[in-house]
Amino acid sequence: MVSQARIPRLTREQFEEFAGELDALRRELAEDLGVQDAAYIRRVVAWQQRFEVVGRALLWAGWFPPAWLVGTAALSVSKILDNMEIGHNVMHGQYDWMGDPALNSKMFEWDTVCPSEQWRHTHNYIHHTFTNILGKDRDIGYGLLRMIDAQRWNPYYLGNPLYAFGLMLAFEWGVMLHDLEIEKLRTGRKTWAETKGLRRQMWHKGVKQALKDYVLFPLLSGPGAVATLTGNATANLVRNLWAFSIIFCGHFPEGVADFTEDECENETRGQWYYRQMLGSSNIDGSPLFHILAGNLSFQIEHHLFPDIPARRYQQIAPRIREISDRYGLRYNTGPLTKQIGNVWKKIFRLALPPSHGGTPAVGRKSRRAGPRAA
Repeated sequence: MVSQARIPRLTREQFEEFAGELDALRRELAEDLGVQDAAYIRRVVAWQQRFEVVGRALLWAGWFPPAWLVGTAALSVSKILDNMEIGHNVMHGQYDWMGDPALNSKMFEWDTVCPSEQWRHTHNYIHHTFTNILGKDRDIGYGLLRMIDAQRWNPYYLGNPLYAFGLMLAFEWGVMLHDLEIEKLRTGRKTWAETKGLRRQMWHKGVKQALKDYVLFPLLSGPGAVATLTGNATANLVRNLWAFSIIFCGHFPEGVADFTEDECENETRGQWYYRQMLGSSNIDGSPLFHILAGNLSFQIEHHLFPDIPARRYQQIAPRIREISDRYGLRYNTGPLTKQIGNVWKKIFRLALPPSHGGTPAVGRKSRRAGPRAA
């Protein structure tokens, strides 16, 4: 957890100026959207579809090892693009302005077991509204993990690394189950009957996906059924590992700040921007890496402007960094190896009781705006 002494407390006037600068940048981006943005996302969709066709065709001949390997790789790329650069960003409403039903946030359905309607609720609304607020942002630990010091430790968390490893392997299923609020079911704050509608949606989408990848396409492959089955399972696993790693690197490396509900009560626009910037982290990489990451390698920019096309984040990152430096705010970034190492270090550290793994954030000073000196 980032030291509270290293987080500047801005004055009310500074928060207003901070919000004004970021609002102006957002307007500039929104007014500049046009043909190039539309062509980009359609090009990505076309490439995703090509990778899927090539992958499934090669898996049909998957009894030949090189065909299985290349086919599985192509299908993995297809699923990563569908999940990250297309599905995640389209469902944020980044391309609603195009008026294309296939790219409309309310109509899009992705190639994963989580129903899009449930994901928009848990992610677009809950996570992006209450980013890193303990008790409000359910992405902190996904109801399974201890990911910040302020979460009260109990012996259950000794299994933190095992739970994280299991979540990583089955990440699409973890995302699907997220809206059930299993932690509330476990403690009796929510009844099983209350989840009937959610479970019906999950059942329909989950069964549909499982039948497609593990029954339909293998049967269509005839003699190559086993190769197709294992190829599909491997592609789903690769997508899960990649999505988990990118998402956790954007939210949980050491140095990312967390917040209390009291700190965020009656939050202003500037304070919301402040929380998004301090509660997110970027990953350095090549242009191809950023595309495969869904540009969530620019998690700071994404949390500031979630409904702006993600291809714009690399363009504005230097300006965001300059603004953060000017206000003395940390711009957390680093290569994938560093960020993922920090994430797993934290997972292991927070498995231990506070006396061994770190000190809980208690009695810390508020970071809200107010008549304090900067």
